[in-house]
Amino acid sequence: MSVLKSYGATVESVFDLLGTKENDITLSISWALAQCPAFLKNLIARICGFQANPDDVTVYNQQHESDHGITDIEITDHKEFHIVIEAKRGWIVPCKAQLEQYSLKDCFTKTTYPRKNIVTLSECSEEYVRTYKTYADCNEINGVELSHLSYKEIYKLAKSSYLKSNHKQKNLLNELCVYLEGIMTMQNKDSNWVYVVSLSKNHPEGCLLSYIDIVNKLNKYFCPVGNGWPKEPPNYIAFRFEGRLQSIHHIESYTIERNLHRVIDEMPDFERDADHFVFQLGPAIVPTKTVKTGNIYPNGRVRAMLDTLLTCDTVSEARDVSQKR
Repeated sequence: MSVLKSYGATVESVFDLLGTKENDITLSISWALAQCPAFLKNLIARICGFQANPDDVTVYNQQHESDHGITDIEITDHKEFHIVIEAKRGWIVPCKAQLEQYSLKDCFTKTTYPRKNIVTLSECSEEYVRTYKTYADCNEINGVELSHLSYKEIYKLAKSSYLKSNHKQKNLLNELCVYLEGIMTMQNKDSNWVYVVSLSKNHPEGCLLSYIDIVNKLNKYFCPVGNGWPKEPPNYIAFRFEGRLQSIHHIESYTIERNLHRVIDEMPDFERDADHFVFQLGPAIVPTKTVKTGNIYPNGRVRAMLDTLLTCDTVSEARDVSQKR
């Protein structure tokens, strides 16, 4: 089968043609809900516990209401329930002020629906959101129930809807799942840029393994989110120590945590002050020749294209060649 490229990126799903911005994501999910009754029914049941008749349900995308903003997705049968879904890209959730604004919409304040729900949707797990974000201190706003779903949960709901879907609907759900897989990693899979970091022989506080051991023995690496570190996960990461480049790895998957013990057993069990990426690393790509560090600060972090790291004599040269491109 031939490969379709759009604006330089590989198109894995028909939904990729829309894009991966927040509005693109919600439009994709909205279309799948409207076209796949089993998926729609499962989502409604998951959110508010109501077994809806999909024929009675309307799905709205980008609904505007004066003074109360524009919602991403609204789902209602106009008598039993009304659901507002607010989606975010990545590991974030809407601020409480935005959710309070939605709670004052006419669909909540001027109706007598037994079930009224606002749902935030992002890559964050429900546990993460309830621990650190909006849900830490409330489960409802102005009488409207507040909950969270991750893209992983939407993915599972779509998968679980296959058996009660026809052939056309199964194909659409499969396209959505492929699309969501890309959303869940948040990586540019076509990028050959590599994030190069220095590894220390020291040990993280309270850990018997060194930073080098965590990479070489566990195939994992962790770092803060933002504040001079990546805000989104790179496609590749490389490690240097002892004055040279040691290995390059594709990042297979990642999570965001504050208690690293949840995903790395050897790390101490305590909450950090800031979010940290924890990357699951793919097999090591080891340079066939010695690639020295070059003109980089001992703890400096740089980016370079994959091929330059394998052909240049130093990491700093690879960085400079990549920047000139």
